[in-house]
Amino acid sequence: MEPYAIIKYPLSTEKSLRLMEQENKLIFAVDKKANRNEIRKAIEDLFKVKVVKVNTLITSAGQKRAYVKFSSETPAIDVATSMNIM
Repeated sequence: MEPYAIIKYPLSTEKSLRLMEQENKLIFAVDKKANRNEIRKAIEDLFKVKVVKVNTLITSAGQKRAYVKFSSETPAIDVATSMNIM
């Protein structure tokens, strides 16, 4: 799959901002069929960053979210700034 087909959009909620500051993570809405490895590769290709870990969650509304933890040399706030979230 193409990276833009896998990653739909970033979530900008209070929880996502707290995770960004405290744990160097961002939350993305992703394609429901994408697995963790595809999500990791798509994030790394789109933003030219190093991803440490990807956790996924399917919400009660049927939306799939990916909690992406970035490496220590790549602050999540820099990625968020490049996407105009911050």
